[in-house]
Amino acid sequence: MTQSGAQQPDGLELRRILGVGDAVVIGLGSMVGAGIFAALAPAAQAAGSGLLIGLAVAAVVAYCNASSSARLAALYPASGGTYVYGRERLGVFWGYLAGWSFVVGKTASCAAMALTVGAYVWPGQSHVVAVAAVVALTAVNYGGMQKSALLTRVIVAVVLAVLASVVVVCLGSGAADTAHLDIGASGGAGGVLQGAGLLFFAFAGYARIATLGEEVRDPARTIPRAIPLALGITLVVYAAVAVSVLSVLGADGLGRAAAPLADAVRAAGVPALVPVVRVGAAVAALGSLLALILGVSRTTLAMARDRHLPGALAAVHPRFKVPHRAELAVGVVVAALAATVDVRGAIGFSSFGVLAYYAVANAAAWTLRSTPASRVVPAVGLLGCVVLAFALPWVSVGVGAGVLGLGAAAYGIRRWTSARRP
Repeated sequence: MTQSGAQQPDGLELRRILGVGDAVVIGLGSMVGAGIFAALAPAAQAAGSGLLIGLAVAAVVAYCNASSSARLAALYPASGGTYVYGRERLGVFWGYLAGWSFVVGKTASCAAMALTVGAYVWPGQSHVVAVAAVVALTAVNYGGMQKSALLTRVIVAVVLAVLASVVVVCLGSGAADTAHLDIGASGGAGGVLQGAGLLFFAFAGYARIATLGEEVRDPARTIPRAIPLALGITLVVYAAVAVSVLSVLGADGLGRAAAPLADAVRAAGVPALVPVVRVGAAVAALGSLLALILGVSRTTLAMARDRHLPGALAAVHPRFKVPHRAELAVGVVVAALAATVDVRGAIGFSSFGVLAYYAVANAAAWTLRSTPASRVVPAVGLLGCVVLAFALPWVSVGVGAGVLGLGAAAYGIRRWTSARRP
């Protein structure tokens, strides 16, 4: 078994080139992405007037997860994120289960983001555009981390500018009504929790910083700084957007909206901004997809190193210093999913898988030497992940639990067959 932090064989080392700013931008590219354009409407439909409460709950769970991930990443600065942390702190099986949850959940999320690009760029040919987006971004990632970080900076700047325009237009319009911001829970406690679980889909990108641990300079200092910074900026942006859109559409109108931000600027009396919002949504989805492919390929690399996935996927390109076979494999699978699946189902399944992943991260953080008070954060994070996962729509829970069970069964079979070999 490969120990985290151990020297990898020649040719298997990644290049440490990312500083705090780069890591924050990659985290923002993952979080301030298509989630804010797509997750608000179904979350409002579930939570009703409790949408802002649901946003707060999702943020608290995300903060706990981020804190646990940052502490662990400082100790284990290797590619793989919670796959490595679970393996080192809880045992091989729990690390494997975390890695499996991440890879399958985020692969579904990649497909959802690719389809979001297609829906905004060319609705009539969304699957074709989605596949093309996956191929293009896989090629960008193949060219090296510096190219990926540069493209992510551009994408984040464009998306933040679009979101700022939406906030200014909505809050400055005559259609804004503060009565729409009355905080209640018309969806009930269950609806608020389901809304929080759906909104968590939009927060989950900070894991990308941890999964890139082998490509970060001075990871013990950089990662614990970058994760809370990226999460804090994202929370401020999401809160501002949610308040501005609610002020124009109200919870009921937001819940019925097919394209909530575009509908909001139209209701605010500025229809000319609708095409800009559509472009922003497409660019945001591209940013999320770029960062997702990065994260999934690095976890695939880590699992391949430990032979939980085919060992050939552990290869690192001699020139570009990226896990090129893992990136190509992820790109092929995501392209196939983007050509066939539905975006709504992919989001729910992805949320379940990612919440399972962070449950392992919090359990691993619980084992760190610390004071009883410092164990409150991982305890709250673990409980929050479990509650939000099982508050998701029952189809997402059923499919997610079934896929995790298949992964556990595959692990058990592999261990059993290995033990029987002479």
